[in-house]
Amino acid sequence: MSAFGETGQNGVCKQRPLICSILDPMESLIYWRDVKKSGIVFGAGLITLVAISSFSVISVFAYLSLLALFGTVAFRIYKSVTQAVQKTNEGHPFKEYLELDLTLSHEKVQNIAGVAVAHINGFTSELRRLFLVEDIIDSIKFGVILWVFTYVGAWFNGMTLVILAFVSLFTLPKVYENNKQSIDTYLDLGRSKLAEITDKIRVAIPIGNKKPVAAAESEKDK
Repeated sequence: MSAFGETGQNGVCKQRPLICSILDPMESLIYWRDVKKSGIVFGAGLITLVAISSFSVISVFAYLSLLALFGTVAFRIYKSVTQAVQKTNEGHPFKEYLELDLTLSHEKVQNIAGVAVAHINGFTSELRRLFLVEDIIDSIKFGVILWVFTYVGAWFNGMTLVILAFVSLFTLPKVYENNKQSIDTYLDLGRSKLAEITDKIRVAIPIGNKKPVAAAESEKDK
């Protein structure tokens, strides 16, 4: 069972089939269902990120594009010469890819925009809630995370973090899948301890604790 969850994923697929068309190939890659494809994507992506960390983005893009162009031109010439020598007519070697429909329909654009807007709205609402201290415990947790990030920023630059995130994307899901039971046990233990500590802090610091609706209404009536 993947981290996406079969039930949740099926529900998403029914509501937004475009999301599934993106998630399914991504899931296949990061879980190494096809080792060859995942290896190619992981290797190419890692080399590109390491190159960007050492050279400018424009230079990396230009060199990679030149390399790809050189490869396609060389292959095109090779196939043309082979067809001429063997007197065959196989057509353009990239005909299959030239006929692919890469256009974005109006519906696809609307789906993508809808998902993006929903995530942006949720993100901004959560930031407002944390910065304006709707719940003091959550805001304290957020502050601790920001404090940790100051040390992370001092140890690593942005590009290094991107590389680490990319490597983690192709390793951690598979590790979790292979050791799901033992990892879940430790995660549940950590969550229970964190919840216990959080409850103790809430009792010690009552500021920001939300009262039950019924109690709040009774106080208004008084």
